[in-house]
Amino acid sequence: MILSMLKAKLHGATVTQCDLHYEGSVSIDQDLLDASGILPHEKVDIWNVTNGARIQTYALEAPRGSRTIGVNGAAARHFAVGDTVIIAAFCGVEAEKARQHAPTVVLLGEGNEIKRAS
Repeated sequence: MILSMLKAKLHGATVTQCDLHYEGSVSIDQDLLDASGILPHEKVDIWNVTNGARIQTYALEAPRGSRTIGVNGAAARHFAVGDTVIIAAFCGVEAEKARQHAPTVVLLGEGNEIKRAS
């Protein structure tokens, strides 16, 4: 049996831009993608800590060092610049290996600076 397990999480991210007229997705600074192991075009969940909204979309690369978290397309109606969010990706893990699985968790601080990654 394959279990759906947390692969990676960007915790405490701050939305830096919203673009309703963009075709969709969430733009994430390449440094943050690298730190978390989330890949471009990978499906992610975004949970808005500020207002409770929860969506699924896919990750796109934003310029390295920009600290961008940009919510695009229709999802921009549920997010605002300054909202605190959690971005999570999941993976399938065989049940017998699930207890040994360890996700990558990246805690972000002010300005989407990496405070800790594990």
